[in-house]
Amino acid sequence: MIDIIYLPSFVRQYKNLEKSLQDEVIEKIELFKNKENHKRLKLHKLHGPLKGRWSFSVNYKIRIACVFESKNIVAFLSIGDHKVYE
Repeated sequence: MIDIIYLPSFVRQYKNLEKSLQDEVIEKIELFKNKENHKRLKLHKLHGPLKGRWSFSVNYKIRIACVFESKNIVAFLSIGDHKVYE
């Protein structure tokens, strides 16, 4: 199982989402905690200025950007559309 650290920026962005989308995010985070689901969530490395960070899909539009602090600890940095990459 993976432990997750929620950065304040992530929490702020999450609170601004619609309630139905918040519920979908919680479902995907629960899936993310099990490494076997990472391929299903399309977890991938980011490149360029975001090198060292990762991202995965909540749905077609919404992504979560994160960084692996260790093998089993992940910090969630931001959530939103493709602007999370900026």
